[in-house]
Amino acid sequence: MASIDEPVLGGHAPEDIADQTPLAERIKRLVAGEPFAVLCTQGEGQPYGSVLAFVVSDDLTQAAFCTGRATRKYRLLTSCQRVALVIDNRGKYPDEVRRVEAVTITGRSAELPEGPEHKHWHDRLHARHPYLKEFLESPSCAIFHVDLVRYLHVVRFQEVRQWIPGTPA
Repeated sequence: MASIDEPVLGGHAPEDIADQTPLAERIKRLVAGEPFAVLCTQGEGQPYGSVLAFVVSDDLTQAAFCTGRATRKYRLLTSCQRVALVIDNRGKYPDEVRRVEAVTITGRSAELPEGPEHKHWHDRLHARHPYLKEFLESPSCAIFHVDLVRYLHVVRFQEVRQWIPGTPA
């Protein structure tokens, strides 16, 4: 999928002095360490946020999640492909707010039809979230694939850095 029109951040915030790990690795560690994300959608003139279980590809270019077909989330996803996923680790640092990291990932989503790609993401979702087995097998379950375009990584609530998959961190 081609890049989507999005504002690009100008400049970069100072490096996080406490952690000199390259940005792509920090993002990968954060995403791998958190089982849930907030899916941001829009429709009917309103933004919506939904907590969901997700999985991301090893190269951080794709993600997948599942939802029921009889939901507002499903309706919004099928009417507007642009989405964002917000992932953070605030639960790990309730008393150390300056250690909290978050990432907003933007991209385009599409429901996966039955086939090899659907099976691949079904299996990845089941492996990461085994409690979803029954739901994933249900005919009412839809699996959505997201082509991830841009990551906005935030530390200390004010230092924001942008990373685009396929570019150096």
